[in-house]
Amino acid sequence: MFPVVSRHYAVFKKVNNVDKMTDHKEIMKDIVSLCKRRGFIFAASDIYGGINGFWDYGPLGVELKNNLRDRWWRDMVLCPPIGPDGAPISIVGVDSSIIQNPKCWEASGHVGGFNDPMVDCRESKKRYREDHLIIIVPKDEENDKGKNGQSLLDNGRTSFAFMVDQWDKTEEDAAAKKIEKYIKKAGDETLKNLRIGKLILKPFEGRVKPEHYKFVVGPDVNTKGTLTEPVQFNMMFHTYVGAASGDDNKAYLRPETCAGIFLNFKNVLDSSRVKAPFGIAQIGKAFRNEVTPRNFIFRSREFEQMELEWFCAEEDVPQWFDFWVDERTRFWESVGIPKSELHFLNVPKEELAHYSSRTIDVEYRFPFTAPDFGELEGIAHRGNFDLTQHAEFSGQKLEYFDQAENKRFVPHVIEPSTGLTRGVLALICQAYTVDKNRPSGVYLNFHPSMAPLKAAILPLTAKEEHVPIAQKLYLDLRHEFAVELDIKQNIGKRYARQDEIGTPYCFTVDNDTISDQTVTVRDRNTMAQERIHMDKVKDFLREKIVGK
Repeated sequence: MFPVVSRHYAVFKKVNNVDKMTDHKEIMKDIVSLCKRRGFIFAASDIYGGINGFWDYGPLGVELKNNLRDRWWRDMVLCPPIGPDGAPISIVGVDSSIIQNPKCWEASGHVGGFNDPMVDCRESKKRYREDHLIIIVPKDEENDKGKNGQSLLDNGRTSFAFMVDQWDKTEEDAAAKKIEKYIKKAGDETLKNLRIGKLILKPFEGRVKPEHYKFVVGPDVNTKGTLTEPVQFNMMFHTYVGAASGDDNKAYLRPETCAGIFLNFKNVLDSSRVKAPFGIAQIGKAFRNEVTPRNFIFRSREFEQMELEWFCAEEDVPQWFDFWVDERTRFWESVGIPKSELHFLNVPKEELAHYSSRTIDVEYRFPFTAPDFGELEGIAHRGNFDLTQHAEFSGQKLEYFDQAENKRFVPHVIEPSTGLTRGVLALICQAYTVDKNRPSGVYLNFHPSMAPLKAAILPLTAKEEHVPIAQKLYLDLRHEFAVELDIKQNIGKRYARQDEIGTPYCFTVDNDTISDQTVTVRDRNTMAQERIHMDKVKDFLREKIVGK
């Protein structure tokens, strides 16, 4: 799911604290830098200059992602929540193919309707989503509102188009400079005597008429009239199945994982003992040919989703919808995202997907959206649209038979859909903590269950007496916990590294260890140290990591 347009503009208009917003932008830059430096996330094909919209997960990033993935699977499938009646609910899992029969995407509406209006620039050769553009008209006292309610563009006023990403005071200053530079270069008569002051921001979509395009300066050029009118662009990646290429062999990479669940609805009913209400869960990769991937891994062309389709009777939808909103909130709190950093948007009716009668977006306060929020998860009532469509296109009956009631019905669906990669980004952003009182300057305050490494074993020196004891402790712990044996550099630099990668505890082997078999335990957050016996280390970690 994607944020709706109106929310973009709310974000950019509310910003009024320049220093705070600038700090947020700098923090995001620091996070991206740390992610590469410490092995969380790399640009895909980095040695070739990367490829826009694709990312690789390094040694620590893959562990963090797997921790979140496995926790979701455990809480949804292996140990699902307790239902409103006090009994465990029933959820099973599937892992469907990335490429399905193309008719699947015709039935779901993706072939005909998964389109975004795109605007091209003839000069820069760049392409923009129309709903990601805003137009900026410099404000003057006389023409602020236009004449007779007309658009400012109707008065022949030059306007400037910008992308809406991360709009703040800094970007506003850059816009003003661009306008001033344009005036000097072009000598535009409509702007020459204009006092550059506050800028008027308006949505581009639906506001710029065909006759207005000649007045608009595109985002990356200084010339009016280079933007084309919007054309529809399908966001699915396509490929060809078999040796020949052509429409008969055309197939698509899935743009979402839920379709594979609906396609296997009948197979699951026939092969397992699920009874309504029940859920089918899936974790997997999806692909969308985003025109403007941005904000690090927040919006990319290859991403992972964790999706549940909850099948129930139509009359039970309100109860189960509220149930899943509560459960998903508890989940994010359990992995370290406080409720104070979450926002629950009841999506307005006019902005709902065509199949949905109600959707709540669970949003997180990312640095690039602060002080507002960006979508983390969507909880939607999809009705029975998907099963009905696939039944019609496939000719198969996709119904549930209730033996107790002796009736057949097409279940309604509630879908909690989570972006796994967005979840990873939220965990990193939430964990990122500036602390100028420690050598690293920052540390990652991961919830212990999410931390890529649970502990580091550090011999104080590389002396022969210290290393063998540290190795023995490491070998004893590694079967139960993700731990690391780190011998290189001085102890201060090793502590700093473990802080930056978010390791909750460090166990240091020193001279006292040789005599009394105790080690120093350093807490990541407080930097406090205590000594415990080596025999107690495993129990200590069980209490601190597993107990949480």
